[in-house]
Amino acid sequence: MINKFLYPNGGSETYIFELGKQLEKMGHEVQYFGMEHEGRCVGNRVGAYTSGMDFHGGSRLAKLTYPLKTIYSSEARQKLRLVLDDFRPDVIHLNNFNYQLTPSVLLEADKWRRESGQPCRILYTAHDYQLVCPNHMCCRVDGQVCEDCLSGKSASCIRHKCIHGSAAKSAIGAAEAAFWRWKKVYKKLDAIVCCSEFMKKKLDTDPILRGKTVALHNFISTKKAPDVEKQDYVLYFGRFAKEKGVETFAKACKALPDIPFVAAGSGPLEGELAGIPNLKNVGFQSGEALRKLIAGARFSVYPSEWYENCPFSVMESLMYGTPVLGADIGGIPELIDAGENGELFESGNADALAGKIRALWGDRTRLDAYTKACGKTRFDTVEAYAEKLMRLYQG
Repeated sequence: MINKFLYPNGGSETYIFELGKQLEKMGHEVQYFGMEHEGRCVGNRVGAYTSGMDFHGGSRLAKLTYPLKTIYSSEARQKLRLVLDDFRPDVIHLNNFNYQLTPSVLLEADKWRRESGQPCRILYTAHDYQLVCPNHMCCRVDGQVCEDCLSGKSASCIRHKCIHGSAAKSAIGAAEAAFWRWKKVYKKLDAIVCCSEFMKKKLDTDPILRGKTVALHNFISTKKAPDVEKQDYVLYFGRFAKEKGVETFAKACKALPDIPFVAAGSGPLEGELAGIPNLKNVGFQSGEALRKLIAGARFSVYPSEWYENCPFSVMESLMYGTPVLGADIGGIPELIDAGENGELFESGNADALAGKIRALWGDRTRLDAYTKACGKTRFDTVEAYAEKLMRLYQG
């Protein structure tokens, strides 16, 4: 398993840790390669990892060399070769590798299997749109959905300062994308796992990737739904950010002063949710407290305005018996059976969202039917997911 972070940091790390444990339960040996870090919790037999890279700190010299290191890493190639020579894997499964490890690891993986004569499959799980979009998200810094770079030309990334609003960082990201496109490095992948049909469609716009992609929704390892009574509130939980549709959600709350809302999370747009009398912001929640909050809601709202892949929040809500009113964007519609366990609304349209909330809140018969249908909702367990993945591993 190759992933730049080998400690709990986000969704891709949860994915590799859970999947790795399951593969070991099935009798396979799993080793990991990525950056060294004080929080690293998995590893490899020879103890080979790349040096940590802190883009927000470090010495002046380190900051000057980072732009080149984010495009190509000889260190990553050398350290990975040590692991491959020792472990001799049957499968190399890449996850998030850009910037810290770079696609250099793919070059070395392919070189190793050719030189060693070891039959080895190389797979990649796409956790975002990195292979076709320099800023990973197919949206500009102002939150506007954008597909300019899907044509293979990444100049618009610089023009719109798509990476952190910085012309310099955007230029580096565009250069990285152009360099690896020129090298045709992704031809070396045997299969690309996409967590939604929507993502598969976007990656298939690149002729090099087309034919390698396979849509496979993420697995869910959710615990049993808490035994709590439904209460009178509509829930939003997640990051308070523009691309998550928080501004649209706030407008809908203000338009429905008689309906109680609860928001759980944190983020840069927290101020947008302040001063709304019918909205209670309970801050960031996790664990059992979050599970009870989700299970107790009449329904949840997922108003995202970017190309969501396979949002765990939607899956989690449905698995806990809470219908979802989701934006019709990205992979969200693939998870909701509209008219059965939830509904969809036009992404970014506050009036449409408010109208849907009003109608659903006022129709308890329909809402109760949706709630009951949530109990029939099924997503892959890690066991079922691993079995499907084995077919890709075996070619």
